[in-house]
Amino acid sequence: MRVVSADEIDRALTFPVLIDALGAAFAGDVVTPVRHHHEVESRGAHGTLLLMPAWTGAAASEAYLGVKIVTVFPDNAARSLPSVLGTYLLMDGQTGRPLAALDGTRLTLWRTACASALASRYLSRADARHLVMVGAGALAPFMVRAHAAVRPIERVTLWTRRREAAEQLAARFAGEAFAVSVADDLEAAVRQADVISCATLSTEPIVRGAWLKPGAHLDLVGAFNLKMREADATALQCANVFIDTDAARTEGGDVALGLEAGAITDADVCADLFALCRGRHRGRALADEITLFKSVGTAIEDLAAAMLVWQRLGQAAEAAN
Repeated sequence: MRVVSADEIDRALTFPVLIDALGAAFAGDVVTPVRHHHEVESRGAHGTLLLMPAWTGAAASEAYLGVKIVTVFPDNAARSLPSVLGTYLLMDGQTGRPLAALDGTRLTLWRTACASALASRYLSRADARHLVMVGAGALAPFMVRAHAAVRPIERVTLWTRRREAAEQLAARFAGEAFAVSVADDLEAAVRQADVISCATLSTEPIVRGAWLKPGAHLDLVGAFNLKMREADATALQCANVFIDTDAARTEGGDVALGLEAGAITDADVCADLFALCRGRHRGRALADEITLFKSVGTAIEDLAAAMLVWQRLGQAAEAAN
């Protein structure tokens, strides 16, 4: 069994290729049982354990089986560790033979960002040029580059509660095709934005629906449990709401909380990524409509990303021989 590091994943993947692979996976035949979700209390620390299995169906051209083991410990920043850590085990789908153990933390960053970019292909305006990134954690640079891979982003505005963190993130984009700035006034930045992407662990709404201009697209990937949220009820009510999978109706903040509180109804959720990728819903219909995408993550994305890494590593090895 091969151990695949974060650096190897970075060398194997590109945003356009993984976005396409995720689109094919949502349109194809992948089996995804309900994920296990466990709250963990250990020596005063509180965290979450997630077990996410998936395997290719009978119609797939190649057979793979995989499971991601993820821990989420929000207080890890104080220990200089990422909040989200994980490992992905990829197996042969015909025999169950372990093929690779991949760095699940890095794989999650790639697939989460690319799932949002995949949604943006259907939901943001094709001429979207200004992206506001809310949050400056490990996921933020992946989100920015993924969105820039599907839209002609010319300007990126970064905002987080700690300006220093946003400035450090801005420095990482030196040499990119888009201009980067740091905002102190989030409301002013959001009011001008074509796409707003949020990747935080906020327990209170950060983005207000009243700030969203006609044609804006709001991408919500943080708020992974019912104690968290990144957007207020007005944002849900003024937007056409889309989700990655049905799990977003009951898991994570934002949409699930909006449904629970009665701010929106099930009928207000327009479609998920399956419907978008299979052509059952067209996505954005009007230039001035506001769209919202809530992602809670799914094992489909992990399996598709792990398969792509494995296949591209194999291709690289063949090319080297």
